[in-house]
Amino acid sequence: MAQEKELTLAIERYDRHFPFFDGTVAAPDGYKLKVFQVGQSSDLRDGVDRHGRMLHGAEFDVGEFSMSTYLMAKGRNMPIAGIPIFPRRLFSQSQMWVHPESELWEPKDLVGKKVALSSFQTTLSLLAKGDMKFHYDVPWEDIHWLVTTEEKVEFKVKEGVKVEFIGGRADLGRMLADREIDAFFLPHPPHSVVSGETPARRLFADPKAEELDYFEKVGDFPIMHVVAIRQSLVDSDPSLAHGVFDMFNQAKTLAQTYYEDPNWSRLAWGRHYFEEERNLFVRDPWENGFARNKANLERFIKYSHDQGLIDEIYPPSHLFAEETLDT
Repeated sequence: MAQEKELTLAIERYDRHFPFFDGTVAAPDGYKLKVFQVGQSSDLRDGVDRHGRMLHGAEFDVGEFSMSTYLMAKGRNMPIAGIPIFPRRLFSQSQMWVHPESELWEPKDLVGKKVALSSFQTTLSLLAKGDMKFHYDVPWEDIHWLVTTEEKVEFKVKEGVKVEFIGGRADLGRMLADREIDAFFLPHPPHSVVSGETPARRLFADPKAEELDYFEKVGDFPIMHVVAIRQSLVDSDPSLAHGVFDMFNQAKTLAQTYYEDPNWSRLAWGRHYFEEERNLFVRDPWENGFARNKANLERFIKYSHDQGLIDEIYPPSHLFAEETLDT
């Protein structure tokens, strides 16, 4: 019997990833998993900077990866391949925050304002700027952007665009309260805002309704992360790419069964929320595979090119291991 090869996997501990940590998901044939919980930026559990460590240090065989940084990496022919699994998704509308007493209520109100981001190329930043321009007809170029995190992949800022590095992400709540900034777009608001210490509100009066309208118009739940694998592994074992795809879908199916227990979540009405979401979305917003997500990917590629992060628009098929394009 051939000895199993070790396959290292770097992911976050979402509910859909629990099966990896409790050992209930099966590894691809011929492999045994070694799973690491690695944060994407400032998380101290088992290290930090999952995206940078995989991209520049090749520390992991397979990893959850920033969609935006991945688009840039593929545009520069870096040695990683994609698997059409998308473990993190967010709408941009709920991640836009302003001062609660401001008169800012919609994207057009942000023209000429100072808006803070994580990095310019962070996927939420890419999505929010792209949605501003192509969904709300508000040019992102007309906003003064302040970034708090160093960029993972170098790029040249478009001429005439104001992008200023300020650091100090933890200070954004205070800066908003003191009117030093007008808004911030972040998937993880500063602790002072989440805890209620610093007042802030979302830009849209009813972001949930705004996001449902967006879903109905564009047809998908925007991708934040993709699963990436080292190109050398795919080259040496082409079947591994499909094996990883099947493994993540198995984990997704297992995770869905958790909600059959009405008290699985600490949320008192967790099962109600699960049923409500199932009824609101006409199709599974978390569906993986290349065909189902092609339009979503095309939109991100357009956004990335428009924002100067990639030099040319390439087909979505360029992103993935060839063996997974039939998914």
